[in-house]
This record gives sequence, structure tokens and C-alpha cells, in this order.
Amino acid sequence: MAKFLIDTQLPPLLARYLRNKGHDSKHSTYYRNGHLFNDDQIVKLAISENLIIITKDSDFLDNYILKGAPPSVLLLRLGNISNRQLYNHIEIHFNQVLVEFALESKFLILEKGQLISY
Repeated sequence: MAKFLIDTQLPPLLARYLRNKGHDSKHSTYYRNGHLFNDDQIVKLAISENLIIITKDSDFLDNYILKGAPPSVLLLRLGNISNRQLYNHIEIHFNQVLVEFALESKFLILEKGQLISY
């Protein structure tokens, strides 16, 4: 079972979707004032609770390049799409996402049609 932290700009229903797949998943709004968390606060929370961050915020890639890992991050580069399309893209690649993180990849980028691992 993986443990995920869904960043604020993604729908809270994504956390429920992942919980229904058997994973521990919390949206940032689960935490008091979580909707106001900046990237550093998200990173600290993910480290302290051993969570994989799921985000659309490309600043996390800059942070990874500058500071390295941890925490583990899944960056969604899917553009403006509906929630249904978001879930479809995640569903297609989800098993590979889990494999990559189990193999100790620290940063994954999910784009339309591909998963990139660092």
C-alpha cells in the first residue's frame, strides 16, 4: 500500500479514488489550513508522514533538481483536463507508478501517453 498526499490544486476526489484502490491518500485540505500550504510545507509534511506527493505544480521538479530527494513526487503534466480524464490517465499508468516508486524512483512525471522516471 502506497501513501499519497494530493496537492491543493488537484481535486479532493482524487484522494478518495486512491483510497478506493486500497491506498492511504489524503488531500492537502485534510489538514488544518492545508489549502494554504506552500511547497515547503507540503514537502515537510510528506517527509514527516512518508507520503508520495501528487501534484500539478512544476515547482516540485525545480525543487528536486536543486535539492534532490526526498520526498517522492508524481508530477502530473496533463494540461487542463476533466476529472474523468485525469482518473483515466492515472488508471492507465498506476501500476507502473507503484512499481517505479517501489524500485526507489523519487520523481515521476505523468504526461499524456507516457510515464517518465527519475
